[in-house]
Amino acid sequence: MQVVILDSAEEMGEYGADEILRDIDAERLDVLGVATGSSPLPVYAALARRASPAVAGLTAFALDEYVGVAHDHPQSYHWVIHRDVTVPLGLDPARVHVPDGAASDLAAACSAYERQIADAGGVDLQILGIGGTGHIGFNEPTSSFGSRTRIKTLTPQTRRDNARFFATPEDVPVHCVTQGLGTIMAAGRILLFASGLGKAAAVARAVEGPLSSMCPGSILQLHEHATVVLDREAASELTLTEYYRFVFDNRPDRHDE
Repeated sequence: MQVVILDSAEEMGEYGADEILRDIDAERLDVLGVATGSSPLPVYAALARRASPAVAGLTAFALDEYVGVAHDHPQSYHWVIHRDVTVPLGLDPARVHVPDGAASDLAAACSAYERQIADAGGVDLQILGIGGTGHIGFNEPTSSFGSRTRIKTLTPQTRRDNARFFATPEDVPVHCVTQGLGTIMAAGRILLFASGLGKAAAVARAVEGPLSSMCPGSILQLHEHATVVLDREAASELTLTEYYRFVFDNRPDRHDE
């Protein structure tokens, strides 16, 4: 795992855009995994500023969706991905996929989503954020490391964290559909973005803590090509920050850390 510590959200966005465009230029990125939340937004903004036709040709798969929320609801991830990713990057809406939390048969919809990813050749580069519980996607603590796309129950903490997006805390859905940890780990590369003091504890547990289902993000320690991109606040509870900076400044190959 490589840890990159930068000074601002703008720098984080430019770093992410550079990595994505480099992989496209090297012809190793056709399928992009996209995430909602505030941390990846600077990446999408930086890509939009570049206005690369190559980005517009990507296929995209989102990580998760609330259960029981209509696709046109302003907090539906179908709508959020359309607003924050599809439109700014000029992607073809027909090639942007989001799990169907409004399906009448959720189990069948989860299986179908796994098949869609497989039929597309798998995710080449997955963008992630991390939640206060250590979740990636909506894989809450105790999620199986081998899990695939499925229905999950959100923790009270995650529902409280997301309440700011809804009219009342009671409006936050209890259930979601999410790619599993096994699905996420099948991506060729992973870029996780986290900013702010509120993410510092989860980041420290994911990067330097024990491998544990109690911090689902810790599974990234096992990924061959995972990079965690942080601002100074999100990195503030790490113990080896100087070493991470030294490694980044002296990396022999950008994909071998």
